Amino acid sequence: MFMKKAAIAAALAVAVGLVSACATPTPYQPRVTSGSVTGGFSEQRLEADRYRVSFAGNSLTSRETVERYLLYRSAELTVQQGYDWFETADHRTDRTARSYVEPDPFMRPGFGFGYPYGYWRPSWRYYGGGYGWRTWDPFWGDPFFADRAQIRTVEKFEAGAEIVMHKGKKPEGDPRAYDAREIMANLASTIVRPEVK
Repeated sequence: MFMKKAAIAAALAVAVGLVSACATPTPYQPRVTSGSVTGGFSEQRLEADRYRVSFAGNSLTSRETVERYLLYRSAELTVQQGYDWFETADHRTDRTARSYVEPDPFMRPGFGFGYPYGYWRPSWRYYGGGYGWRTWDPFWGDPFFADRAQIRTVEKFEAGAEIVMHKGKKPEGDPRAYDAREIMANLASTIVRPEVK
């Protein structure tokens, strides 16, 4: 009996672990294209002091987080390369969105039983401009206000920047110039790293 309960508890723990792994925003990590948590940072060296840096989030990662991780990675890379500050030569944030329509399974096209008439009767689904999907049948419901579908939009963000790294003191008054060590110190508490397995 004890072994059976232990096996059930272990199976439950594994199931919860798998579900929670799929439901987490992208942590600050090198870019991963497969697995339970996709996305992360990547960089490409263009010149000795110039890099193209990007960070891609999954559908649970906010735009703000993606842009913050990009800024942190730019600062971290600047320090790793032996420089003190960097400036952004180019910056972009891309949004990818997909919308899904989830209709009511009981309101799809087909035939249904026409109470109280005692026979099968037709029913139709149609798209009403500005109102979404609607149902019409000759004996039941209002064709204009029968809202029977849910629309869900899933967003993903990817931010990229071309940065130029410099040594010495950052110039004052340049809004595109960032002190790498100061950025890292100020953002360090907001960076979520992947769990160690």
